[in-house]
Amino acid sequence: MKPDKPFSFFCSWSGGKDSCLALYRMIKAGHSCKSLFTMIDETGNTSRSHALSPAILNAQASAMQIPLATDSASWNDYESVFQKQLHSFKKSGFDHGVFGDIDLDDHRLWVERVCQNANIIPHEPLWQESRRELVMEFLKEGFKALIVVVNTTLMPGNFLGRTIDEALIEELEECGVDACGENGEYHTFVYDGPLFNNPIQFCLGDKTEIEGYSMITIKSK
Repeated sequence: MKPDKPFSFFCSWSGGKDSCLALYRMIKAGHSCKSLFTMIDETGNTSRSHALSPAILNAQASAMQIPLATDSASWNDYESVFQKQLHSFKKSGFDHGVFGDIDLDDHRLWVERVCQNANIIPHEPLWQESRRELVMEFLKEGFKALIVVVNTTLMPGNFLGRTIDEALIEELEECGVDACGENGEYHTFVYDGPLFNNPIQFCLGDKTEIEGYSMITIKSK
């Protein structure tokens, strides 16, 4: 269900390319994002999956002039905490939420369930489109991102810290890796593009290895 009239929404924000492209498409369609929402791990130090610090997430939000809401949870209580925030959004007048899923049915079913429980209409603007075409659209529109997490059981770790461009996408595909990383091969950090009033000022920090994942710290300058 997609209302014809422009509406306000919150965006489930990872800090990476897919949520960014979903947000961009909705804004281009005339809708208005009133809040980003990011889940942080139970330590409060980094975001779930993309391992971005609250400082970097706030820098992205500031550059886009969109408020950022966060909450902290372990994987065990992730859904209940996420659900609590959706109910809070609903009480604040949000009837719509935007998500960056592409074609994983389990992800979409989860989104539909938690949104239904909060009486929120979910929107998946990237749903069932070509993974490769989506990442190429992201680049063509002028966004810039780099790889900040690599699942080293699925792809080589030497891609960590590299900027996404067409040549890198071709390298990934030559290695048998999905161009968009939708199977969990890698995660990204967006630092510039048409939604940003200014590029994010950052530097690369330490690399860490945890249970089959290689991650690089992004530090604010």
